Amino acid sequence: MSEGSSLETIDGAIAPPTEPGGGGPTGVLHVPLLGNPNTGKTTLFNALCGLRHKTSNFPGTTQEARIGVVRVAAAGAESEVHLIDLPGIYSLELDLLEARICRDVLAGRLSPKGEPIGDPEAVCIVADATNLARNLVFVGEVLRRRLPTVVALNMIDLARAEGREINLRTLEEQLGCRVVAVSARKGEGLELLASAIRTATVPTHTPPGDQTELEHWADRLAVRAMQPTGSDAARSRSKVSLTDRLDPLLVSPWTGIPIFAAVMIAVFYTIFSIAQFPMEWIDTFFGTAADFVERVLPEGILRDLVARGVVVGIGATAVFVPQICLLFFLISLLEDTGYLARAALLMHRVLRPFGLPGHAFVPLLSSHACALPGIMSTRVIPDRRERLATILVAPFMTCSARLPVYVLVTSLLFKGQPLYAGLAFVGCYMLGALAGLFSAFIARRTILKGPSRPMVLELPTYKVPSLRTALVTTIDRGWVFLKNAGTNILAICIVLWWLGSYPHVAPPESAKLLHVQATDLRAIAETAGDKAKSDAQLENAQKLEDEANRLTAADAKARSFIGRMGKTVQPVFAPLGYDWQLTIGVLTSFAAREVFVSTMAIVTSAGGDDADVHDEGIVRSIATAPRDDGKTPIFTTATCWSVLVFFVLAMQCLPTLAVTAKEAGGAKWALLQLAWMSGVAYAAAFIVFQSLRLAGIS
Repeated sequence: MSEGSSLETIDGAIAPPTEPGGGGPTGVLHVPLLGNPNTGKTTLFNALCGLRHKTSNFPGTTQEARIGVVRVAAAGAESEVHLIDLPGIYSLELDLLEARICRDVLAGRLSPKGEPIGDPEAVCIVADATNLARNLVFVGEVLRRRLPTVVALNMIDLARAEGREINLRTLEEQLGCRVVAVSARKGEGLELLASAIRTATVPTHTPPGDQTELEHWADRLAVRAMQPTGSDAARSRSKVSLTDRLDPLLVSPWTGIPIFAAVMIAVFYTIFSIAQFPMEWIDTFFGTAADFVERVLPEGILRDLVARGVVVGIGATAVFVPQICLLFFLISLLEDTGYLARAALLMHRVLRPFGLPGHAFVPLLSSHACALPGIMSTRVIPDRRERLATILVAPFMTCSARLPVYVLVTSLLFKGQPLYAGLAFVGCYMLGALAGLFSAFIARRTILKGPSRPMVLELPTYKVPSLRTALVTTIDRGWVFLKNAGTNILAICIVLWWLGSYPHVAPPESAKLLHVQATDLRAIAETAGDKAKSDAQLENAQKLEDEANRLTAADAKARSFIGRMGKTVQPVFAPLGYDWQLTIGVLTSFAAREVFVSTMAIVTSAGGDDADVHDEGIVRSIATAPRDDGKTPIFTTATCWSVLVFFVLAMQCLPTLAVTAKEAGGAKWALLQLAWMSGVAYAAAFIVFQSLRLAGIS
């Protein structure tokens, strides 16, 4: 393919134009995509594949794997390239899970689908053009595998901006394989890379086997291939000096931590101020959908199940997807700029006094998405005691499953005040992190004594983030969250609806008496000669009917299976300010936190007036739901703060406990984790609720 050939994109697939005389194999090519961290590998993967990829895990791990499809056409034939996005690693020789996965894939022993696919047809190595010497060491390690190889020299635009001209011919001659200059962020060189992957050959040279010699080899080659010249060199010095001026500001604990806090506050303020609009649309949509089901389906069990169980339950979770997606989007942008690496260095300084190693930052950061991969990634920590401490405190980090609860409660506390809601959101993250550090401090000085180890961290160059990468990441993560959460929620919603709707009971005597009184008033109103008196009696009759319906619904909920369960356990949670309905929400959330909002939507609507959900919306219906007295709301101010603190600190995820038992080496560690986190959560929520009551805040 010539340099000037055009690039045709079909649904995210790269299809270079047909080239006369071209050749190469046809069929499916399995091509691992490797590279050091911070080389733009994910951005390149997204640029080549777009949304044409599937996310899964490697067998026996929670290490994420993505397989993307790239269709390459040449000489009348088409090849389908399956790119396997492997974890970013610094060396294939490290004794880490990520490195072991890369070695097994290159050796044909492992694939994300769980079935060996044999030796890959080709390998694509992503190297950073702005940090060539270090990246060439990794390139040499891969070339020693003697597989058809292509090197994608990424960030070539940044290298040029720094005044570095890279001689591709020199690199190709010394490496013995094809080298393609690309800019994944700008889309430069993608068609050439796709063509090079299709026609990749085994390298003509084998790099040195000794690691020290390999590093010298890489340094010498980098010097030969990359030389700044003339005014470009002056521009390069200017760029470097700018980075040198920024890093002391962002990495210093005196200025870096306030900046980090300000960035997080800005992120969450943006989330609350922007996401409220799509949230309202989604809430209205599901309320309308429930109303539609009520009108279309005949009265009976099926209508109640679909309207009050499925639609209300799923809608209560779907309404928070905009905020979750916006969070993923903003975090992806921050990561792409290179700022999060500076935040990692700041957090390393915070972790060491608490007995956690620098290696613990990545697992703890990963736990903010989900504790499962966070706990699995503690395998990178060599010391067993440090690893156990990290495992035990990882679930304190705020995961995405907690976000719907945070959003619901902070929205109730600060309605129409996005700044304060954002500050409360940041406070939740900080409280979870502080609780984790406090717990690690205790563990490392009692049952897990031992010294902490230093951490070596590479700071990537600053660069403009890729909106495409952020969007693809957002869609991917958002869909995974909705799919995983939706599956669990649907099953739990059906069970909760049944438990809240049965057994059917007769209305209480008080409700029957009110119905009789309302009927009598209507009869009197019909015979009254004075229209004003007639209207007043009809209004009083309607009030009596409404109170009778409320008493009937409240009695039905209280005497249902779920009501009896809640009333049995409620005395345990009474000191925290929870009634039996809120107790049910807390109990079900111990299986999975994300079902709390759906549970409350179903419990508060079970046996109630259908118009509550349809007229007010799901979230507003939960917010205004009363306790048994019909006057006091379930979510008072003091109760909201108690719930918020409890969910920040409590262990409410059965899969996490199972992974803890597996990774820590026994169920005793999972039970310790459950007992400690639940105890801390209960004590903290108790203190918050009782303190607010003493202060006169109900």
